[in-house]
Amino acid sequence: MARIAVIGTGYVGLTTGACFAHLGHDVVCADIDEAKVASLRAGEIPIVERNLDRFVHEGIASGKLSFVVGAAEASKDCEFHYLCVPTPQGADGAADLSFLETAAAQIAPVLPTGSVVVNKSTVPVGSTGLVASVMGRNDVEVVSNPEFLREGSAIDDFLNPDRVVIGARDQEAAIRVAGLYSRVRAPVMVTDPISAETIKYASNAFLASKLSFVNAIANLCEAVGADVNDVVLGMGYDKRIGKEFLRPGPGWGGSCFPKDTIALAKIAEDAGYEFSFLREVLKVNDEQFDRTAAKVIAALGDDPSSKQVACWGLTFKAGTDDLRQSPAIEVMKRVAASGVSIRAYDPVISGPLADLPDAEIVSDPYAATDGAAVLVVLTEWDEFRWLDFDKVAGNMASTTVVDARNLLDRTQLERRGFDYRGIGR
Repeated sequence: MARIAVIGTGYVGLTTGACFAHLGHDVVCADIDEAKVASLRAGEIPIVERNLDRFVHEGIASGKLSFVVGAAEASKDCEFHYLCVPTPQGADGAADLSFLETAAAQIAPVLPTGSVVVNKSTVPVGSTGLVASVMGRNDVEVVSNPEFLREGSAIDDFLNPDRVVIGARDQEAAIRVAGLYSRVRAPVMVTDPISAETIKYASNAFLASKLSFVNAIANLCEAVGADVNDVVLGMGYDKRIGKEFLRPGPGWGGSCFPKDTIALAKIAEDAGYEFSFLREVLKVNDEQFDRTAAKVIAALGDDPSSKQVACWGLTFKAGTDDLRQSPAIEVMKRVAASGVSIRAYDPVISGPLADLPDAEIVSDPYAATDGAAVLVVLTEWDEFRWLDFDKVAGNMASTTVVDARNLLDRTQLERRGFDYRGIGR
């Protein structure tokens, strides 16, 4: 078992630290926020992520997981050093590497000889070399080990991954990093750092492309009278296509797909290749936000500014409290521009919201529907399926539902007198 420093306790860093501790390693997680470190030491988890609290509590209780203030404090006695810091999108679309460079500079003076520094953050191609250059340590190896964690299932994705990708120039360093995953049953792929970094971006961009494609197919289905649910079911049986990421919706978002897709297009541009395909993928997604908002506004009829809209779901997907680049927010911003009143409910969100300053955030799904002319479902929280729709109908001024996730049972709602409007149906 190894001693591992994890620099950054965000979504990736906290999951990485908790899971490595679960695998038996001694893990020290570092953050610059003293209050956050104090909360984590007390077992208080700042994000919604299934089973993460249990794994953190388990690690603290076993002594395998601890938290400190400052990257240097974590790294001084460790063999492996995982950089899990933010790489936000810059003004030009490229990833901002300032946090990565700062972390590398902070740990460089204290790294024990023979250490391995691991880029876990999503970073542009060439960033492994950048970190090595910033540190200036010839006795330390820098390796890429990209994460493929889905919010809402991050623990399972870490412990049961489709693959572990390691990019290293030094074979011994790659073997040592692979050894950290010895209790994980998954193929281990060793390649060069630039290829490893590209694999991460290419994977996310491909999944984003698949989502844009299925949303475009849903729009086609509406135009020709097909049912997109049946169309994607038929497509998914083809093993070459697969069933995953074939669910139409209001558009895609989150902290990774938009940022990484834009960044990959920028990487290509900087390398002299115009990745026009990805530009279209992004364009289709923006159009989907517009189309979904237009569907809601059309359902309001004449003079939408005098009407009220009930919104179920605000997070970018179910199982998380992440609002970054949320399709629900993007759609409702466009709906709000028509002058409607908005009352919204999400199981893990309380208001107010900076991006929807005039929306009333309520703590009950039924309260959101009081007096509403239209109910729009924008996040696929499973609890929405099982609510009392007779009560919902009694609350609403007009029983129109725009189900932007095709989550609800259309037949049951129509039997109750609802005007049901889905995506691609």
